[in-house]
Amino acid sequence: MMPNQVRKPRWSRLNDVIAESMGLHFPRARWDDMQRGLAGATQEFGFDDVTACVDWLLSAPPTNAQLQVLAGHLTIGETYFFRERRTLDALAEDILPALIHARRGGDQRLRIWSAACSSGEEPYSLAILLHRMLPDLRDWRVTITATDINARFLNKAVAGAYGEWSFRDAPVWLKQNYFDHSPAGRYTIIPEIRKLVNFAHLNLVEDVYPVLPTDLSAMDVIVCRNALMYFTPPQMRKVIGNLRGALVEGGWLVVSPSEASKALFPQFLGVNFPGAILFQKSDTLPATEPQVASVPAFTVPAIEALLPWTLPAIIADLKPAAPREDPAGANAVRGPVGAAESLYQKGMFGDVVSALLSGSAEGPLDPAAASLLARALANQGRLVDALAWCDRWITADKLDPVAHYLRAVVLLEHGEPKQARASLRRAIYLDHGFVLAHFALGNLARSRGNAGEMDKHFANALYFLRRYRPDDRLPESDGLTAGQLTETLAAITDRENLP
Repeated sequence: MMPNQVRKPRWSRLNDVIAESMGLHFPRARWDDMQRGLAGATQEFGFDDVTACVDWLLSAPPTNAQLQVLAGHLTIGETYFFRERRTLDALAEDILPALIHARRGGDQRLRIWSAACSSGEEPYSLAILLHRMLPDLRDWRVTITATDINARFLNKAVAGAYGEWSFRDAPVWLKQNYFDHSPAGRYTIIPEIRKLVNFAHLNLVEDVYPVLPTDLSAMDVIVCRNALMYFTPPQMRKVIGNLRGALVEGGWLVVSPSEASKALFPQFLGVNFPGAILFQKSDTLPATEPQVASVPAFTVPAIEALLPWTLPAIIADLKPAAPREDPAGANAVRGPVGAAESLYQKGMFGDVVSALLSGSAEGPLDPAAASLLARALANQGRLVDALAWCDRWITADKLDPVAHYLRAVVLLEHGEPKQARASLRRAIYLDHGFVLAHFALGNLARSRGNAGEMDKHFANALYFLRRYRPDDRLPESDGLTAGQLTETLAAITDRENLP
């Protein structure tokens, strides 16, 4: 039976499963795309008949392995180097130069996240951009994190080898200066650029972020192009909120021109650049947004043309949500720390800091307040202040493993791996089953190229993960579950074992 002969109720139910577990939304107008993808997945799953394959997928909740296969056939990896040049021009001519100027001579660090990186052309383009802009790149701590839901795309990105089609709109100097050419006609990214980018698997809808332990926080720039359009309105609202929380105050969110309707980003300041609109995180939005330069009025019509079945619902659904009720005055009972924790969960890190600092001189140090302050300051990129609060906490209670762990996380962000390693070892000495401390030590060993030590620490993390159910949230993880960390460890190990 051909894919288009499958009964519609099956496709409707399958669409619900895919949307819930993967964040990919296939409304009726795109069922043909879903059917084409399932035709390829059917063969990989070992079925001859697509109907039988769909029934099998609907018979039980999909496993992670099944989701990986589906992602490989349902997501589109259409990308190339230096795609959407006007957006990159805004980064290269305005945003990144301003960040570099502000931090040169001080805390020389830049953090960028390519949140739907596909096969790697986008994050490598950003790395090359910074390489050209920073003659003193070695004196900077540059972090470029690249994530995607499709494991096959990530494997290609890690390999860093591309054909001519990936360079179809690239500048002429790109291949000559930044790639090694093989006799087979492939171009491999040079090691100097490859080492600037860290790749990881991430489901933007289902996974937890911003999370300090997994390095998805305090970003200066997040590039998330051509991904939001695949989500349902509630999923889109959730993802946009999470991305906002992962940015420092004043950080920038970059979406594709077809997604850049200001109605979708009410909590951001929309700034116009020639041919592009970018969104800046700001806790104080003006009544009238400043216009940097005029741009064609293409954004709303473009997204309407692309997504005629979702735009009205998206705009209606993205209205500010009513504040949650506080039953029985729970936050009032818990005092300032309870109120600050509620603000932290909403990603309002500046408000957390203001609320807690105003009462920090009153009475003895509250460990919960110190923890929230350190986390909120780190998420804002205020690493020196965050470290100071960790140190105050440790001075008050030297035997609290959490204080040493948070100090290590901040030190890692600050580019002090040796000190971070010492703090992590102290945390494990005080709590041998501290899963995230073992995980962080494994990542440190991985960054030094010490495979044996990495394997030891990751094995320890997996051993202590057995204490938890997959849905259990890990202590000090900002919501990361045991199952998610287990999958992350498996993905890292698989990539480390690639030839």
